[in-house]
Amino acid sequence: MANIKSQIKRNRSNERRRLRNQGVRSELKTRTKNAKAAIDNGDDNAADTVRIAQSRINKAGAKGRIHKNAAARRTSRLMKHAVKADH
Repeated sequence: MANIKSQIKRNRSNERRRLRNQGVRSELKTRTKNAKAAIDNGDDNAADTVRIAQSRINKAGAKGRIHKNAAARRTSRLMKHAVKADH
């Protein structure tokens, strides 16, 4: 346990950020999984599902919830999966 006042405050803020980031990352995984499932099943609304997942990934990358390159990589993989399913 920290004795320094500023470090105690830092620990509290880090915990808040960790919980916020955890929620966002969980949502990204769920949205990506749903998008891939929609693509594989050939759902009518698969394009919308993919678009929403892509939007959330980019938003998380822009806000620093995940690294920008990680956001780009996830988007790229999702789109690659979508294009592959079309053929």
